[in-house]
Amino acid sequence: MIIKNNKVNNTNIKLNIKVSVLVIASVLSLSACGGSGDETTPTPEEKVYPSYTDITASGGDTTTFDASESGHGFSTPSPNLTAAELELHLEGDLGFETAFTTAPNDAHPELDGLGPVFNNADCNSCHQRDGRNSTPQIAAGETRVKLGSEAGIFLRISKAPDEPCLEGTAANNYCAPIAVPDFGGQLFHRGVLKARPDWETNKFIGQADVYLSYETKAITYSDGSSVTLKKPLFDVENPYDAPGETKSSANVTSNLLQDDVLMGWRNGMPVFGLGLLEAIPEADIVAKVDSDDANNDGISGRANYVFDAVKAQAGDSNPVSLGRFGWKANTPSVRVQSLGALRGDIGITNPLFPDESIKGTALHDDYLTRTGFVDTGEGIDGEPDATAEFSDSVVFYAETLAVPARRNVTDTDVREGARLFEQLNCSGCHTPSFVTKAAGDIGGAEMIAGHKSQTIYPFTDMLLHDMGEGLADGRPDFLADGSEWRTRPLWGIGLTKTVNPQAGFLHDGRAATLEEAILWHGGEAQQSTDDFMALNAAERAQVLDFLMSL
Repeated sequence: MIIKNNKVNNTNIKLNIKVSVLVIASVLSLSACGGSGDETTPTPEEKVYPSYTDITASGGDTTTFDASESGHGFSTPSPNLTAAELELHLEGDLGFETAFTTAPNDAHPELDGLGPVFNNADCNSCHQRDGRNSTPQIAAGETRVKLGSEAGIFLRISKAPDEPCLEGTAANNYCAPIAVPDFGGQLFHRGVLKARPDWETNKFIGQADVYLSYETKAITYSDGSSVTLKKPLFDVENPYDAPGETKSSANVTSNLLQDDVLMGWRNGMPVFGLGLLEAIPEADIVAKVDSDDANNDGISGRANYVFDAVKAQAGDSNPVSLGRFGWKANTPSVRVQSLGALRGDIGITNPLFPDESIKGTALHDDYLTRTGFVDTGEGIDGEPDATAEFSDSVVFYAETLAVPARRNVTDTDVREGARLFEQLNCSGCHTPSFVTKAAGDIGGAEMIAGHKSQTIYPFTDMLLHDMGEGLADGRPDFLADGSEWRTRPLWGIGLTKTVNPQAGFLHDGRAATLEEAILWHGGEAQQSTDDFMALNAAERAQVLDFLMSL
């Protein structure tokens, strides 16, 4: 029995060995044919999504969640204002909408002071519904359009410097742009009735006529699809100091039309969330400066340091601050930006800027003489056109508009777009997040509690970057050179066309879509643009879906 049992056991062992060999052979065979054996199948790489992928409250506690699909999505007061702050905000809202008139206006003296030359009669015309202005359209059969009362775009002007200005001092006017003699630093295409000496033939014309036209080029992806890009061009004609003259005149005499005069388009920008941007600690912005590209990523953000009218008025011996606002970060605060535009774009003098922007020019001197000094930029009380109360309320309004919440953050394509946004290194300039300071002032006034210690997601580093020749206007502004632009915040950008269907993107409104805006990015952003173009159509759409969620 023992021997018999051994035979049975030996037989079972042999059978087990045969079965094991067959199993092993089968597994090896499957593996060789691409089967799913554990030993040879790689684990799919896990996708990593950036930390901001699921964020909805872009403005921290100042975020409004009621902006979706609303034409007034940028016009909501911050929800964390106190009752007194909300009252001041609403007062500023009225001021923002106010359309000013020519002085004197005896029936409504609080409304007079417009001009005498200007670009628009109210804030809203350049910042429609607190967003971007409408892009000028050229009529069918025409090649250009003359800027008029509907235009929210204008030209900055200055003289070309002999050499780059590297450090601002009182001796070099803090590297400010060099004013064009008898014109200034901004071209005003509109005027009150008698603004010009030749007003009878040029009624309501400002310093000169400005015409806009476009040139186009096509960009083609590797899959054969293409996008047509347009670039706005300008013609400046009929200057007040040489009526009828153009750049092609046989003998150009106007100060404005000389070869060393630099000009660049400027579009109106959205005005929500500005107080939060000013509340970002300066040290956190400066920490991102990489002027010499020390990390070799091709990106070299620079800070602009600019003249600060608030500091100058307070008697500061060095009235210079970090530039935060404007297309070239050429203004330091919401106060300087707002009241500078009130005086510049509209012609309304105020406590911070009490003199007309064209004071001392031949045009202004002649206007005052011809009209009997009835519109001097001062009221009968000797004070500026706008009171301190009006000015403060408008500034506060611009500081306290709510940031719209993100939308569709759980959508698969939006999430993939966030991942690709990071992969393309768009965040190399469009820094996703900051935390505002816990105490201090903005624009010379104590910041409100609602702006303190807020985690915000503006997607900007607030720095200057060289964006390449395609976007350059060749015009320096303080320390910014002619090809540098401040990184635009991206928060709320997906609602741009909801608020104003005719709005454009970039400093001159050239881009009708976000895709076009991306394709214009050159210079430090060229690698990101190239990588975007290398994506397939579905991936490109996902990047755009993410941007539209902001």
